[in-house]
Amino acid sequence: MDERAALRLLEGELAAAGDDAAVVDGLVVTTDMLHDRTDFPDGTTRYTAGWRAIGASLSDVAAMGAEATAAVAAYAAPTFERDELLAFVRGASEICDHVDAEYVGGDLDGHDEFTTATTAIGRADDPVRRSGARPGDHVCVTGTLGRSAAALKLFDRGHTERANELFRFRPRIAAGRALAPHASAMMDSSDGLARSLHQLAEASDCGFAIESAAVPIDDAVREVTDGDADALERATTFGEDFELVATVPEDSLSAVRSATDVPLSVLGTVRERDHGISMDGEQLADRGYTHG
Repeated sequence: MDERAALRLLEGELAAAGDDAAVVDGLVVTTDMLHDRTDFPDGTTRYTAGWRAIGASLSDVAAMGAEATAAVAAYAAPTFERDELLAFVRGASEICDHVDAEYVGGDLDGHDEFTTATTAIGRADDPVRRSGARPGDHVCVTGTLGRSAAALKLFDRGHTERANELFRFRPRIAAGRALAPHASAMMDSSDGLARSLHQLAEASDCGFAIESAAVPIDDAVREVTDGDADALERATTFGEDFELVATVPEDSLSAVRSATDVPLSVLGTVRERDHGISMDGEQLADRGYTHG
């Protein structure tokens, strides 16, 4: 089975499964695993790998509307090279510093390829779930989409410095905290906008109607794609952007926009379930990033 089928299987076994992170007595906990062959293109520095790996877990904390507290990582590689190991730790530490969290260490192990497993923790008195979206709410997304898609193209072309820069995203902890008092549902966009909408729809038993003109496509995407249609495709389905996708009631929208300094784009509205998930009036396919 693929990743999504495996997740559905586990959701039937684990009552707490189904959101970006688990919440236990106000403590938010999440874990991720990344591999050299599937997650770090040739040219990815260990500094970027440390930043991105920890950032992925911190993004899950952000999606719950939580305050980030700390993170750890397990680091496995065929050999332990001094410069690579120190670069990884420095990247992991710096991204934690950016969100007022602390990188507190982890574990080392031998492995036939570079692999890292990361865990981030935070706190939230009233976490935001995926299951609260209601018809009439606005569908919003933070920042821009497509950075990782553009980075992959640039890695392929040998423009590794620019590609590494794009791979070092900022987890939206502050934006998640600003959204938390107002958002009815929220998750991160690591699987892509289209798939995120399908996941939110499943959790909230609703539909969505969005407009392609409102999708905030990162400028870097247009530098590496052929035309607007290609740029939109990559921005909506590639994934690995780690922005927040949230639903916000109409009467809370202005409050959210004034509370965060991260650009917030309104893509459309929540509809009844039988509407399905549409973009520009056409059904939006459930396509996005899948592990395995």
